[in-house]
Amino acid sequence: MLSVAVVGSGPSGVYTAQALLRQSSVPDVRVHVLDRLPAPYGLVRYGVAPDHEKIKSLQNSLRAVLEDERVTFVGNVGVGGPDGLSPARLAELYHAVVYCVGASADRSLEVPGEGLPGSYSATRFVSWYSAHPDVGADSFARDALEARSAVVIGVGNVAVDVARILARDADELRRTDVPRAALGTLERSRVREVHIVGRRGPSGARFTTKELRELGALPGARVSVDPAELALDPAYSGAAGPAGAPAPPAVVRRNLEVLRGWAAGGGAVDDASDRASGGAVRRVRLRFFLRPAELLERDGRVAGVRFARTAPDGTGGIRDTGAYEDIPAGLVLRAVGYRGVELPGLPFDPVRGTVPHTAGRVLRNGVPSPGEYVAGWIKRGPTGVIGSNLSCAKETVASLLADAPALALRPAADDPPAVLRSWGLRPVEWGGWLAIERAEAELGRSLGRGPVKIPDWPGLLAAARDKDR
Repeated sequence: MLSVAVVGSGPSGVYTAQALLRQSSVPDVRVHVLDRLPAPYGLVRYGVAPDHEKIKSLQNSLRAVLEDERVTFVGNVGVGGPDGLSPARLAELYHAVVYCVGASADRSLEVPGEGLPGSYSATRFVSWYSAHPDVGADSFARDALEARSAVVIGVGNVAVDVARILARDADELRRTDVPRAALGTLERSRVREVHIVGRRGPSGARFTTKELRELGALPGARVSVDPAELALDPAYSGAAGPAGAPAPPAVVRRNLEVLRGWAAGGGAVDDASDRASGGAVRRVRLRFFLRPAELLERDGRVAGVRFARTAPDGTGGIRDTGAYEDIPAGLVLRAVGYRGVELPGLPFDPVRGTVPHTAGRVLRNGVPSPGEYVAGWIKRGPTGVIGSNLSCAKETVASLLADAPALALRPAADDPPAVLRSWGLRPVEWGGWLAIERAEAELGRSLGRGPVKIPDWPGLLAAARDKDR
């Protein structure tokens, strides 16, 4: 029997397990899917917006893999770091280990004032409303209750997600699994204006048209685009780009059509007419050609963002114009990308933020390390959509299977979870996860809602220990 550990239970990890189950060259394989958290599904549980129910339903297909009799979920077991197993120790238990640990860090703006209270990564904000146990339940209470204006820096789907949650009526989130404290904070939020700001033009944005249109469908909110900023974009205006430049991709053309419709409604919003008509109470402004230069401070907290005005440089890039614009805000969220984090005991490329590899085989000093593999964002960087992990996992599994005859000669433990317990760890297996699901369903019923996530470590672990109830 070939014994394989997959570290990480998000899409890349589960797709790796699935590829191992579907192969035919090694008929007898056992897969243990390890995770630092006691709950599976990774970013599908803790990164997909709660109002994106169709995407969250991907958990059902991931669940089918984890419930296969050849697969064992082993939660509450960290790898790397001061409290986790070292890769060397983990390698004692399995013939092979595949690391699917993602890219958990966010990129910084590297501008003055970024560390002020009220300035956060969008990653942290997403983790808060998704009930990630590493983030306190009331982390954003003060900012959301005191700030009337928020700035989201970045023009990708994550930026649109957090802006939508800030601008959405909290009553609509009641039917989702948003944790109780976060929902209460959003219900009392004073945020009435959300700016989504990018340093390039709209043709350089990375959001999908579906995400963009969802902003315009928010009840009780109005979306606006400055027509002058839209007109600056060569793809919008029809101005000639660099010699030989291809036509804009279809998604860019669709996005521009959506933005054109919002710009036609006028870039300015009349507060008085809104109040008089009982219309929109929240505003979402999409801004372009603004590069963050500094976060402004008042009374020791963030008070806004100073942006440098940019413009197309005629070669496909942008240039600073020398002009600046300040946007007041009591809450600033940066959504400018993810970055892989070094896992102690594994080689790491600090420039790319990935583990060096060849077709998924981990390289140590340029040589493949027997029994060590990577898949997902820690392998290729934070690129692609959830489905991109399928082909990535298949490539890694193909390398592992090619190595299988030699791997099977390595020592492996008969019962790795039992060994982990003998080492003082307390793994949460599938029965424990099912107990967490029951506890979340019961919590939701007590609140008159569907299942509601448990947002803290003590609550999750207490629920998991109740698996025999």
